[in-house]
Amino acid sequence: MLAFLENLRSAFDAIRSNTMRSVLTMLGVIIGVASVVLMVGIGKGSQQQITERIESLGTNLLIVQPGSPTQTDVRSLFRRAGGGASSSTLTSNDVRAIETHVAGISGISPVLTGNMQAIAGNQNMQVSVVGAQPAYTLVHNFPLAYGSFITDSHLERREKVVVLGQGIVQTLFGGQNPIGRDLRLENHIFTVVGIMEEKESNQDDMALIPLTTMQQRIQGTDTLSTISISVEKQEDMNRIQALIETVVRNEHRITNAADQDFSVANQADTVETLNEVTKTFTFLLGGIAAISLVVGGIGVMNIMLVSVTERTREIGIRKAIGAKKRDILQQFLVESMVLSVLGGAIGVFISYLGAWIVTTYAGTRAVIVFNSIVLAFSFSIGIGIFFGILPAWKAAKLKPIDALRYE
Repeated sequence: MLAFLENLRSAFDAIRSNTMRSVLTMLGVIIGVASVVLMVGIGKGSQQQITERIESLGTNLLIVQPGSPTQTDVRSLFRRAGGGASSSTLTSNDVRAIETHVAGISGISPVLTGNMQAIAGNQNMQVSVVGAQPAYTLVHNFPLAYGSFITDSHLERREKVVVLGQGIVQTLFGGQNPIGRDLRLENHIFTVVGIMEEKESNQDDMALIPLTTMQQRIQGTDTLSTISISVEKQEDMNRIQALIETVVRNEHRITNAADQDFSVANQADTVETLNEVTKTFTFLLGGIAAISLVVGGIGVMNIMLVSVTERTREIGIRKAIGAKKRDILQQFLVESMVLSVLGGAIGVFISYLGAWIVTTYAGTRAVIVFNSIVLAFSFSIGIGIFFGILPAWKAAKLKPIDALRYE
């Protein structure tokens, strides 16, 4: 133990005596550790953002949408609704069939969407108009900020009332309270009755109106863009998804699943798929960053070889007064490890700084993961040992008389 502490003191003395060279030696390790930890952190942060965005659409969500299942992709869960009603095969009858025959759901929200020009005073913008029912806020986890939402009375009377996202309020009304004011959607005048809470997506540019108003007064159709279903228990998601497919197939009189003219997107499956993709990219980025650690290790080895050459006479003196091979081997291995450990510690600090910069200014999120710190730090120590062995062994096998004669 005393020998190790003495070697540790000697290592720090050697680093202090050649500060600039030591810093340049550690630079590869610093960059490698910082890159690995930060790349893994960015991957983890992106994974969290994707998961949060999908879950912000609603809890335990299933989305029934028109079109063959082979045409469905993960982007469907980022949309509040599907395409135009003209190609839709979904109707209000499908909603009633699901409500009647499927148990274990906490809410169902059919919608019909379309893009329209919204005009208020001398301001105008293109908005997504969503025909919705009262359950929309619950199913889609999109709460009301103030005012009132669409009611059953609005649906029965096909009233021209509208609930606005925060983006529309800011653009058309300058952020002022628009409750009770009129808003023109194409050729129709609507009265603003409510404002939704702000969201971090294009939902802020939505104008929600009663579904019956959208169907009968504006688009003249009974079709739907999508039907979103919130499931009570996550463990029932797959079972209820299969049941919904059966119910809707029966409603559409489809006997062969291959001929299905709709699809059901499962939120849980989508989250899992996106997480797997993100993990793959995270490992890829981390692996690329780890290469710089190897390069840094080679730099440590080169400098340690130079150090052995410079300190040949010192080695000869130590051996002449009784130092053994293992003592010289340990001395240079400890010095190599100290360089790697210091470089790793500085790299971890820089990764935290980089994560703060990325999160604050780059518009994305970096989450430093403790496991990545342990992995990168351990790897840097391993690099120090591995690339320190050759210089240490070269020093240890020097004969005292040859070392003392070295000029």
